[in-house]
Amino acid sequence: MSARQILLLAVALASAGLAGCVQTQPHLGADFGYALRAATVAQIANPDAVYSGDPAPGSSGPRVAAAQERYRTGKVIEPIGAASTISSAASIGMEAK
Repeated sequence: MSARQILLLAVALASAGLAGCVQTQPHLGADFGYALRAATVAQIANPDAVYSGDPAPGSSGPRVAAAQERYRTGKVIEPIGAASTISSAASIGMEAK
């Protein structure tokens, strides 16, 4: 083989090798990732949570012991329904459509 043929072969192999490295950007919708961000926001605890009651739940030994005893004996006090907030699309960086 001549030097020119070796050079052409090397260029052809390099071109074929680089063709495998080409990536195409898929077309993603405008709301791509919205479900993940919404689920993440829904699972983040409020760092400034305010509890009603004195003391805060779980911080009183006798109170916790009484709750455990009620649980053990099947006399659990039903919790009072708490108000919840639903985050909007704007709170996770999405615009409403």
